Amino acid sequence: MERESFEDEEVANYLNDHFVAIKVDREERPDIDHIYMTVCQEMTGQGGWPLTIVMTPEKKPFFAGTYFPKERKYGRLGILDILSQIQEKWETERERVETVASQIAEALQPRFQGAVPRGAATAEGKRTEARNELTEDVLEKAFQRFSSSYDRTYGGFGSAPKFPSPHNFGFLLRYWQHTGNQRALDMVERTLESMYRGGIYDHIGFGFARYSVDQMWMIPHFEKMLYDNALLTHAFLEAYQATGKRFYAMVVREIFTYILRDMTSPEGGFYSAEDADSEGEEGKFYVWRPEQIREVLGDEIGEIFCRYYGVTEKGNFEHGTSHLHLIETDHQAIADHFGISGDELAQVIEQSRRKLFDVREKRIHPGKDDKILTAWNGLMISAMAKGARVLGEDNWLRAAQKAADFLLQKLRRLDGRLLARYRDGEAAFPAYLDDYAFLVWGLLELYEADWDLRHVDAAVALTDDMIRLFSDQENGGFFFYGSDGEQLLARPKEVYDGAIPSGNSVAALNLLQLARLTGNDHYEKLADRLFETFADMIRSYPSGFTHTLMALQFAIYGSREIVIAGDPEAEDTKEMLQQIRKTFLPNAIVVLNPIDKETEITKRFPFAEGKTAREGKATAYVCQNYACQAPVTKVEDLAGLLGK
Repeated sequence: MERESFEDEEVANYLNDHFVAIKVDREERPDIDHIYMTVCQEMTGQGGWPLTIVMTPEKKPFFAGTYFPKERKYGRLGILDILSQIQEKWETERERVETVASQIAEALQPRFQGAVPRGAATAEGKRTEARNELTEDVLEKAFQRFSSSYDRTYGGFGSAPKFPSPHNFGFLLRYWQHTGNQRALDMVERTLESMYRGGIYDHIGFGFARYSVDQMWMIPHFEKMLYDNALLTHAFLEAYQATGKRFYAMVVREIFTYILRDMTSPEGGFYSAEDADSEGEEGKFYVWRPEQIREVLGDEIGEIFCRYYGVTEKGNFEHGTSHLHLIETDHQAIADHFGISGDELAQVIEQSRRKLFDVREKRIHPGKDDKILTAWNGLMISAMAKGARVLGEDNWLRAAQKAADFLLQKLRRLDGRLLARYRDGEAAFPAYLDDYAFLVWGLLELYEADWDLRHVDAAVALTDDMIRLFSDQENGGFFFYGSDGEQLLARPKEVYDGAIPSGNSVAALNLLQLARLTGNDHYEKLADRLFETFADMIRSYPSGFTHTLMALQFAIYGSREIVIAGDPEAEDTKEMLQQIRKTFLPNAIVVLNPIDKETEITKRFPFAEGKTAREGKATAYVCQNYACQAPVTKVEDLAGLLGK
């Protein structure tokens, strides 16, 4: 039996006396979470937590349910009543129970097996009909679905509740770049700005909450997740590259201020989350009354601040409190009303924000989930490395480097096997597909931020391990947990990009990038087969697979291979690299070829061979699918090539 929670002593004692019982943390054991929540949904028509699953010793489920009271109440059976009945059935009708469990397990198996590639044999031995390859039409279909569900008033897609899903923005930005369709860019910009102006953003201490319960992005579910802030940082960085607007860079700086201040362990890893509740109330840490603000800032400044952030006597949250937002804020109208300039208003607001932050810090904080998860850390490493590269912040680079070194040193067994979770000095659980794929993503971003070849070597080694442990040799794609892991009911394969991208979608893009970097065609073949494996699923609902579609955009439109040859410390080399970093080049593979490391570089990146500095000057080589333009030594000429 597996339950998410059985703190009650009597229930716990009963379980220990009669069953094998474990308490499962959904983030530490996502394999169990995914499989057995699906079991519950299939068996009962609904799911939820706490989750109860009863299984045979062979781990075949025969009973599933969600919340049960301890004892019978309002006609609803209690957990002790249910367990007593299950015990009786097991003792008196064991053979029948085992038969039912086997039938359930057999019926559920296809639910976890993923798609069957074209031409492959099905369980009945029949061949499936050949399918067309994924082409640009699926990209167009995804865009049309986003366009039709777009909220023109408040940004985002669909109605409440609204989730960020940042990979949607990445897909739309790439679609805009390749098609020139302005609506795609407009949807991204409007949504990013609306989320920032809404209450889903913490305007006092920074960082994004999990989601908005309303259509306006006004009231958040106050929990803050590491992965949301990592992925949203990617979206804001790419919007900055695409538009050059300083607003997006400002938001990135604020998010990383929050992460480095509140979510970074002394050892360098990043914590998982902060709770929504404190003192037993959701959002209590974050909300304000007008009198609390006036007490800190004084009447006049307090009135300006309340007007600016929508804090009213009536409130917008529970018990007459307000959560800060900018949804209806007209900066110029407020400045005019109080007879100050826009710059003076900005200064007043920033000084006030800092004072209120200091006061808020004295409140009882929400609980912090201080687990360090490899997958989520990989996402934050990728975000922080990209931020350091685009905005030139060395402290972000150092933080990303420290986190990567921490993972590679502390979350590996002696045999090199990656582990999934670290807490209180203990690393545990063999890593899942997401852990490998997301960490490789982070390492590839790190290479383009500091040009340390160790990151590429580690990315290649982890990718090769991922292929060995997780690949489905028969049907393509990657299983969620490894062949050396605990054998559960099934080995699922996921490609849906929900709150975070799937391991398969991130792996697909990693494989394509590594294929271009290293010249290893095997990586590209694995990515192609992955597209083929999930093609029918993606075609049926393309807007649900946007990170996979980003990989498909890379495959369809091809890559740019860019080599900058020169002295890394020379100004002309730095100017060349800066030109690349400020340009939105999502499908570019960039390599630095230092004058004294040409042999090392070409050994790892064959396409860099012969691409050296000309006449002692930094030289840029820009290629499209390995077909190269004439090398250039002037930054303006490089800008011209990148703009084509």
